[in-house]
Amino acid sequence: MTNASDDWAGLLRAANAGDGQAYARFLHAVTPVVRGIVRARGRGFGPDQHEDIVQEVLLALHRKRHTWREDHPLRPWLYAIVRHKVVDAFRARGSAAHLPIEDFSEILAADPGADPFAARDAARQTEALLGQLDPRSAEIVRALSLREEAPAEVGARLNMTEGALRVGLHRAMKKLAALAKGGTDEHR
Repeated sequence: MTNASDDWAGLLRAANAGDGQAYARFLHAVTPVVRGIVRARGRGFGPDQHEDIVQEVLLALHRKRHTWREDHPLRPWLYAIVRHKVVDAFRARGSAAHLPIEDFSEILAADPGADPFAARDAARQTEALLGQLDPRSAEIVRALSLREEAPAEVGARLNMTEGALRVGLHRAMKKLAALAKGGTDEHR
C-alpha cells in the first residue's frame, strides 16, 4: 500500500511540474481505488451513478491537484476529495438522511464550543459596570486590565504615579466587584 502511495505521489509531483504522461499515469492508477471507495460509500447509488461520481472525483482531482502539499501524504488528500464528492452526490439526490454516519464521522462538525455571544455579552456587562465608576477609575481599569497597557504609560497619561495607579486599580476593582454582586461599595 505505501509503495502505491509513494508511486502516486511521485506521479502527481511530476504532473504538477508539467509532465502530462505522469498525470495520465496518475489518473489511471488512482481510478480503480476511487471507484472502489465510491462503490463502498455510495451504496445507495446504482453503477451508472457510481461512474458519474467517479468522473466528478476525477474532475475535482484535476481542478484541485495544486492543493496537494507535496510534504504531506497523498492518500488522505485523495480520500477527502472522494468522500466530499460522495456526500455532494447524496445531497444532490436529497437523501442525506440515509447516509451511514460512521462513514462520514471524520468530516462531521465538532462539538460546539463556547457560546459565540458570551464574549460579547460579557463585554457589554463589563462596560455597563465600568459606566457606574467615576471616569478616572474606569479609564484605569480599561487601560491596565482590559487593554493591558504599561503602567508607566497610563500613569503619564493620567498624571499619576505607578503606586497611585495600583491603589486606584485596587479600589476600582473592589467597587466593580460590589456592583457586580448587586450592591454598592460604601466601605472604601
